[in-house]
Amino acid sequence: MSEQRKRLVGARRLIVKIGSALLTNDGRGLDLGAMGGWVDQLVALRSAGAEIVLVSSGSVAEGMKRLGWSRRPAHLHELQAAAAVGQMGLVQAWEWQFQRHGVHTAQILLTHDDLSDRKRYLNARSTLRTLLDLNVVPIVNENDTVVTDEIRFGDNDTLGALVANLVEADGLVILTDQLGLFDRDPRQHADAQLVSERFASDAALDAMAAGGSGALGRGGMSTKIRAARFAERSGAFTVIVGGRIDNVLPRLRQGEALGTLLVPEQGRQAARKQWIAGHLNTRGTLVLDAGAVLGVTVRGKSLLPVGVRSVTGDFRRGEMVSCVDEQGAEVARGLANYDAGEARRILGRPSAEIAGLLGYLAEEELIHRDNLVLT
Repeated sequence: MSEQRKRLVGARRLIVKIGSALLTNDGRGLDLGAMGGWVDQLVALRSAGAEIVLVSSGSVAEGMKRLGWSRRPAHLHELQAAAAVGQMGLVQAWEWQFQRHGVHTAQILLTHDDLSDRKRYLNARSTLRTLLDLNVVPIVNENDTVVTDEIRFGDNDTLGALVANLVEADGLVILTDQLGLFDRDPRQHADAQLVSERFASDAALDAMAAGGSGALGRGGMSTKIRAARFAERSGAFTVIVGGRIDNVLPRLRQGEALGTLLVPEQGRQAARKQWIAGHLNTRGTLVLDAGAVLGVTVRGKSLLPVGVRSVTGDFRRGEMVSCVDEQGAEVARGLANYDAGEARRILGRPSAEIAGLLGYLAEEELIHRDNLVLT
């Protein structure tokens, strides 16, 4: 057993995400037998001392089955209707399976706004932690019935990673219909090799994420790698592994080398920075000069107005903005101390001039380093 695999053995809090293709047996309705098998495994992990949060896809796919639709709808209102219908069956199925073991469950539906707003983020964290303290298994899904394209997480892999950040889990386990991540697309290359262990930040992983998502899901291997990098910010590892492997979760817990283990290269970020890093949407963009890029990325400095070349977007004080270099590459994200109009008036100017230009001084920094995360 490798040193990295031992992290699974000692994990005290795990997020387990199960995708639509597995849950619905590739679109043929909820696979109750398979769900029962996973619940048996999850209960075994709990008995071994691990706290479990389940991130479950499948509401849209189950809704499609109930409504007699053979193809995933393209229109948002139809997706929302399918999710509303399917969520009923999905939650009932999980509740019934866990009740066989005398385990209570709780439904948690989240949108990106829930995790972007600091107060709602803290409320969601408190609720999840309380449920875990009560030995309840939270079952988390994106609230597809109300979410819009502009504020959706994009896929439940990303949601799973953000939940890992939210509750400071030790690891994220993504159960998929593939055995793991391969160095090349196994559908096209018979000699493709399974990647056993890598740092989540390894740039070579992006070239390995071959192929797109299936007909039912929104994700693919690229979203799972992205999720692993989100999870890395809270110090969590990620395992991408085949959900149909016999007794897969207890075997992982025992340190068996199944699937692909992606581990963080750096330690856990502060909780506030995890929350900032979890923002998927930005309200504007600041273009930084070379000196500001160096100060922010290498020297750990706050972003001052003097280092900003241009401002785009329409953001308010406290909203998330993207910081890019002069070539357009994003280097950081952070919470602005001034709104967009004010930022345009003070860009390129020393902090000592802010009060004279705006008539007041809120902060000397455009973004304080405590509200800034590197990307």
